[in-house]
Amino acid sequence: MAHVARITRTGGPEVIEWVETDLPKPGEGEVRIRATAVGLNYIDTYHRTGLYSIELPAILGSEGAGVVEAVGEGVTGFAEGDRVGTFGPSRGAYATERNVKAAELVKLPDGIADRDAAALLLKGCTAEFLIERCARVEQGQTVLVYAAAGGVGHILVGWLKAIGATVIGVVGSKGKAETAKAIGADHVIRHDQEDIAARVREITNGAGVPVVLDGVGKATWQASLDSAARRGLIVSYGNAGGQVDGVNLGVIAQKGSLFVTRPILFDYVPGPADKQAAVDRLFAMVEKGAVSARIGQTFALADAAEAHRAIEASDTEGATVLLP
Repeated sequence: MAHVARITRTGGPEVIEWVETDLPKPGEGEVRIRATAVGLNYIDTYHRTGLYSIELPAILGSEGAGVVEAVGEGVTGFAEGDRVGTFGPSRGAYATERNVKAAELVKLPDGIADRDAAALLLKGCTAEFLIERCARVEQGQTVLVYAAAGGVGHILVGWLKAIGATVIGVVGSKGKAETAKAIGADHVIRHDQEDIAARVREITNGAGVPVVLDGVGKATWQASLDSAARRGLIVSYGNAGGQVDGVNLGVIAQKGSLFVTRPILFDYVPGPADKQAAVDRLFAMVEKGAVSARIGQTFALADAAEAHRAIEASDTEGATVLLP
């Protein structure tokens, strides 16, 4: 019998239930995978709280690694025993076993451990699309990265340094500042001690930065506006500090004819070939040494609620992996 971390209502971590479930044979175009490692992502908390509306009941999670147990009719390219990974868009990764559309699977190279894949797939492909497909960061540009020691942040920092960008990382503690420096950030701003925008202007001799990668949202929106260079791009890709609303186009004009986007990963990697290309680019960065999984902590998959409490309290560093 498979077990899943399921919600039947939205709310705090306590709404997550660990339950046994019957799993049918994989249908046409589906593959059954046995999970070996599951990635925890902040978006999982948005689904749990209802910030992002989903149909209930629901099994949380979209990122994980595993082994193919069976294939349904019409499936090509995958066979029993293959090591595979998935990062969505379908949810249901918080499960010991599940059926997944073959079109959402990617193949894992032999040199990537399952835990590392689970820690990297969604966050790493998010970094890939933010830097290379959305912002199209160029060598020599300066980029402001929030939560620079976090799950996506530390990948962004390493990736940006590998392509020749200058990185200003924003963090909230001494330990995270040390981590950001260690992974390559050229400058580190402690938001708990310094004014972010004022420090950015100081670092850039008043010019501001051409690219802002902001996964925090509402809490840092004003700082992002004040930190961007003339005709700069603000990429607001997350809501850890609340959802940005009431965007004033007049202010965007006054701040220097800024560009603002709220991108979604799967608009940039919409099909199987796009997903595999993003994953291959990610693992090339891993092989190069620019990116690492940097797993900060693990939880039992059955303890998913505790993992949610930790990530929402900012008590995690780097990636978090849930183990079946």
